[in-house]
Formats: sequence, C-alpha cells, structure tokens
Amino acid sequence: MSGTQTLSFFESVEKSFDKAAQYTQWNPGVLEQIKACNAVYRMRFPVKMDDGRIEVIEAYRVQHSHHKLPCKGGIRFAAEVNQDEVMALASLMTYKCAIVNVPFGGGKGGIKINPKKYSSFELEKITRRYTAELVKKNFIGPGIDVPAPDYGTGEKEMAWILDTYASIHAGEVDAMACVTGKPVSQGGVRGRKEATGLGVFFGIREVCHIPELMEKVGLTVGVEGKRVVVQGLGNVGYHSALFFSRAGAKIIGLAEYEGSIYNENGLDIDAVVAHRRDTGSILNFPGAKNFAKNTDALEMDCDILIPAALEQVITGENAPRVKARIIGEAANGPLTPEADEEFIRKGTLVIPDMYLNAGGVTVSYFEWLKNLSHVRYGRMEKRFTENLNTHILTQMEELTGKQVTQKEKQFIMHGPDEIDLVHSGLEETMITATQEVMQVWRDNPNIPDMRTAAYVVAINKVATSYAELGIFP
Repeated sequence: MSGTQTLSFFESVEKSFDKAAQYTQWNPGVLEQIKACNAVYRMRFPVKMDDGRIEVIEAYRVQHSHHKLPCKGGIRFAAEVNQDEVMALASLMTYKCAIVNVPFGGGKGGIKINPKKYSSFELEKITRRYTAELVKKNFIGPGIDVPAPDYGTGEKEMAWILDTYASIHAGEVDAMACVTGKPVSQGGVRGRKEATGLGVFFGIREVCHIPELMEKVGLTVGVEGKRVVVQGLGNVGYHSALFFSRAGAKIIGLAEYEGSIYNENGLDIDAVVAHRRDTGSILNFPGAKNFAKNTDALEMDCDILIPAALEQVITGENAPRVKARIIGEAANGPLTPEADEEFIRKGTLVIPDMYLNAGGVTVSYFEWLKNLSHVRYGRMEKRFTENLNTHILTQMEELTGKQVTQKEKQFIMHGPDEIDLVHSGLEETMITATQEVMQVWRDNPNIPDMRTAAYVVAINKVATSYAELGIFP
C-alpha cells in the first residue's frame, strides 16, 4: 500500500505488528497466525422500537486469538462501528493482555448505533437481543468469550448482558463470570470504574521514573510539577487527569468535543466537570482560555499529552505541530503509523496504548477471578491482617515506650479492603509491564520506539503459547 493512501485502523495495527515482527525469530507462518482474526461474527437482527417501528441493528463480535481462553474485550455502542474497527480493537486486546500477563485471548464487540438516540428501554432490548445472538453462536461464556464495557456502554448494559446470559443458562454456577464491568451489587469489583485511568497514571509514572528516558526527552525524573494536557473527559480521561493532579502534576489543558481550555497555572479537574455539568460545555471555565477545536489541545505546549478520546486523532499532518515530550496513549489507537514515524524523528516518547490502557482489562481479570471464586477480595484476610498488625504495633510501643500518632496507627493497622487489593494488583501489573517492555527495548538498540518494543513482547508471548501448545489437529 503506497504511503499516500490512508491505512484503515486494522491495517495500521498490522503495519505496527509487521514493523515489530522483524525483531523476532519466529516462523513466518506463526506470525501470520498471530496477526489473523480467528473468528469474525457479523450479525443483523430486528428490534421493535418504542413507537412500534422495527429497526434492523448491525452488530459485531470478533475473537482475534484463541491461544488463551476465554477471549476478552469490550462492547462499544457507536454510530461509527464497523468490522475493520472491531477487528483492530480485538487484535490490540490480544497484544495488550499478553503484555500485562492477563491470560486471555483478544476479543471485541460493537453495535452500530448512537446510544443517545435511543430510550433506556430500547437500549435494553438491543443489548439483550445482541447477547442472545452471541449465546446462539457460542460467542459468550465464562470460559469462551467475556465482554466488558467500552465506548458508549457501562455497568447498566453489562448487568443486562449478565441477566440475559443467566436466564438462558439457568443454574450455571459461574454465569456471573460471563461479563465484567458489572455493578458491584451484581458481582462487579470495586475499583473497576477508575481502573483504566489509574493504569494510565501508574504506567506513565513508572516511565517518568526511568532516568535514561527522562534524560532523552529533557525532563526531570518523576511526575510532580509536570504540565499535562488531557484530550477527552470521559471515564478514562477524567480519572487520568485526577490521579495526575493528586500526584502533584499540573493539568494545564483539557479538551472535549465542544472545544479545548487552557490555563498555564493548572485546572481543577472536578471544578471543570462541575462547570460542564452546569453549562453543557467545558468552554468559558473561569480563568481558562478557550480554543474552538478540541484538536487544539493536542498542539498545546506541555510535558505530557494524554489523548483519551477516539482513535487516529494524531496523524502525519498534525504530528509535526505536537509539542509534548511524552505522549501517553490512553485511548485505543490515537496515533497513526505516520505520526509514529514523525515522533521517532523528533525524539518524542510515545507510551503505547496496547499496554498503557490495559488497566481496564487487568481489573476485569480480577473481577472474573472474583466471580469464579465466589468470594469478595479481602473478606478472608482483612480482620486477620488488622489483628496481627495491631498486635505487632502494641508490642513495638511497649518495647520502645513510644506512642505512634493516631493517624499513623490507623494506616499501619488497616487491613486491605477489596479496592486496596485491586489498586495494588493494578499497580504491580503496570510496573511489571513497563519494566518488561523497557528491558526488550534496552536489549535491542535497533528497536525504534516503545510501541515496537511492546509489540515484540506481545508477539514473543503469544508465539511461545503456539510453540508450546502445538497446532491441533
């Protein structure tokens, strides 16, 4: 394909894969198998709307890889949904799960609707019918394929999927594990909502603690005092911005689809969200400068840029104008391959989506394990840990004759709640994944960027599965 043609999203993923594959030693046939989408299910089904008319809905479910089961991936509700996009996102899920050591194959689903144009009851009927279609073709189940929320979906839709699946599979003891991202009252896990944004923060923070990388981009070590711009104030963008501001970074720019705002002294993220709730827009926020286009945020002068909206927002056309030293891809595929080439040339550090936004699937994995074990995290050990810590602290105070402050006492004695364990597991996952990618990059100086290093990690892990398991029959 010539350089002047625009690559589709799936072709962009394949191009990145091919770029990394040359740094591995695997048989070309195995590489082709890893790249291919194993199963693509495109469906059409009728749904009766509130006004009595019948609408035919177009929907997809793609299982990219079966090297580990179940497959895992979100379901998005968006008017732009198409087969190419769902295949690309399913592919990225395979590589993402491999990099962060979550034992799933990649999957993805999509329903081609604008959810804002439907009533809650219509959305419920569409979601339930979609689930029933997946059940018919064996494309959903705790050990087969486990969906999750994505763009345009949330806890409510996941609860409908669970109820539909459980109704069809009456008495299946592990039915709750057929979907993740559920409300906590329906087997969801605490910490799932902020998981992707928190994972983005943990990943970028770890990168910012690597002296050689910070020297390369001309920044000091650590996130404190860094100037951050976030594009997209959905769940992921909001939580990324929130955790960065809590860590002492300055959120100087924010963008939503109505435009962008900038304040070099920093923006209060919760105040901006409240302002948007009251006025319907982030524009005209007190003390901030307005920009007409949301893409203007991508070109603001900052240390860290976090695109957390949709794919392919930074292209070969606007990449030369991006001033950030570090780009943390919180969205799926926000950079095109042409943009990647430009950033390699400029020396901009791109932290790739395929592991950076893996917080969601990591905590989904924890939720899936919780559903299979049928017990809440922390329930077994919380009191034991508190009693043990209290005993140790009392002994220390008696031996030394000194008293610990009440605040310190509460911190030391505290036994872990579910959310503590989930956040801890996520932090461990993101730190380990960052170090694994960095090790591959250090070991092979010819690898041009962090994305290619991440793909090499993923390819090696998936190929090892094929090498060890063989090909059946």
